Amino acid sequence: MLLILGILAGVLLPIQTSVNTRLRGKVHTSYNASLVSFTVGFLFMLALFLISGQGAALPFAQLAQAPFWIWMGGICGVCFLTGNIILLARIGSVQTVIFPVLGQILMGLMIDHFGLFYAAQAPLTFLRVIGALLVISGVVIVSLAQEKQSRRAAAESTTAPAGHPWLWRMLGILTGTLCAMQTAINGCLGKVAGNPIFASTVSFGTGMAILVIVCILMRCKGPAKPSNLSVQKKHPWWIWIGGLLGGTCVLANIYLSSRIGTGMTIITFLIGSTAGGLLIDQFGWFQVPKKPINAAKLLGVLIMAAGAAIIKLF
Repeated sequence: MLLILGILAGVLLPIQTSVNTRLRGKVHTSYNASLVSFTVGFLFMLALFLISGQGAALPFAQLAQAPFWIWMGGICGVCFLTGNIILLARIGSVQTVIFPVLGQILMGLMIDHFGLFYAAQAPLTFLRVIGALLVISGVVIVSLAQEKQSRRAAAESTTAPAGHPWLWRMLGILTGTLCAMQTAINGCLGKVAGNPIFASTVSFGTGMAILVIVCILMRCKGPAKPSNLSVQKKHPWWIWIGGLLGGTCVLANIYLSSRIGTGMTIITFLIGSTAGGLLIDQFGWFQVPKKPINAAKLLGVLIMAAGAAIIKLF
């Protein structure tokens, strides 16, 4: 049931991406869209925290004595988000998926193996490495199939890496490691506080504060150029729910990482997000151009599922 929960929560990630992409047309930039999403997520988690009435029960003494990095989950999340925005323009959509995923899985397995961030230890075995390689292979297959369809539809070549491509690829791996660290850090904060909702609220609050500064700095550079979506006068109501979806994902992340480990949580989310993205493309949900599921995409998802099964069983 925990694995199913992770997959279902992962499905929400591509929905959030589609929603925030459309939100960008309303607020003009990706940074503004991220700020709106983080603000909605923070208010959502804060409301849940206040409704739960568990504020007085927080172990304030333990939180005060906790290491400083326990509060840095939101910073890692914003760095991951901003890094992907930068990478997309530098190395294209496929590599922006593949290299962060590589970083996520590698860091997730290291966190489990060494028990970093007070995570429960799960020794790295040969079969767990094989399972991780299968998951990465599945992501590569699906990403390449997606890119092939996109190039065929647009009748243009894929984005070529812009200058020193391996430096940008290394940045992609680094952003992926930060995403895995966010999962472990938020999970640790949730355990210390005894309340995953509190940990989610802190993570979103930190991210929101950083994005406020980023948006102010970007505004100082000059007004944003309107995107193609900005010319549309009417925007659907659901462009504002990205923060609700993100809050649910972070909450599930914190809950699962303390029960099935950081590495397994990341992998279940990857499977869910890949499957959810394929469904959105297949049916054209959220006004996304339709891209039918083909044999290559289905094979990629099955390989990812096989890798996750090997890691879980062995």
